[in-house]
Amino acid sequence: MKVSDIPAVNRILKREFAKQHAPIVDLVAAQTEDPFHVLVATILSTRTKDECTAKVCERVFKIIGKPHDFDRLTLREVEKIIFPIGFYHTKAQHLKKLPSVLDAEFGGSVPDSIDDLMKLPGVGRKVANLVMTQGFNKPAICVDVHVHRICNRLGLLKTRDPFGTEMTLRRILPIRYWKKWNSYLVSFGQITCAPIGPKCSTCPLRIHCNQVGVTRHR
Repeated sequence: MKVSDIPAVNRILKREFAKQHAPIVDLVAAQTEDPFHVLVATILSTRTKDECTAKVCERVFKIIGKPHDFDRLTLREVEKIIFPIGFYHTKAQHLKKLPSVLDAEFGGSVPDSIDDLMKLPGVGRKVANLVMTQGFNKPAICVDVHVHRICNRLGLLKTRDPFGTEMTLRRILPIRYWKKWNSYLVSFGQITCAPIGPKCSTCPLRIHCNQVGVTRHR
C-alpha cells in the first residue's frame, strides 16, 4: 500500500465499518455526548472485548453520571460493578481515584488535551487519543494493536510499536481521516484482518495490501 492509496482504502474501510456494530466507545459518545462518560467507557474497554465492555458500561452508567458518584462506592463495590472486565481490580482503583485527580488538576472537568488526559489514572496515549476524538470531537490518532498491525501488514508504514505508528500516521494520514481511522481499523481487525488467520482471500483491501499481508498471513 502506498500513501496515495489512503483515500481508496478509507472508502473501503468506511463501507465495511457500516456493515458492523459500532465499537462501544463510539456508541457511548453518540448517546451521551459527554467526555466523562467517554473517558470511563474508554478506560473500561482497554484490553477487553466490546461485548463485555458494553454490558459493564450499561451497569456503570445506571449508577455513575458524574465523577463524584464514584465517591459513594467502595473500591469493592466498584470492582463488583465492573466485573468481569479485563484487569478489573486495577481499573476499579483508577476509577476511584479519578474524581480527586480531576478536582486537583482540572477543576473537576475532563481536560481536552492529550498531555493533560495522560495525567489521569488509567489513561495512556491510546485512551487519551480516543477521548479526544470521541469525547471532544477533535482530531487525534488512536493507535491500538489493530491499527498498528493492519497499517504494517498493508505496507503503509514500517514501525516497531504503536507509538511509532501514531507518529508516522500523524505525518502521512490526511487529518480528515484521523478521527475515524481507529474505529474503522478496529472493526476491520476484529472481523477480517485478525491477528491469527486473517481472511486474506476475501479481504476487500487485498489489492492494496503488500506481499506480507497477501501471502505470509494467508
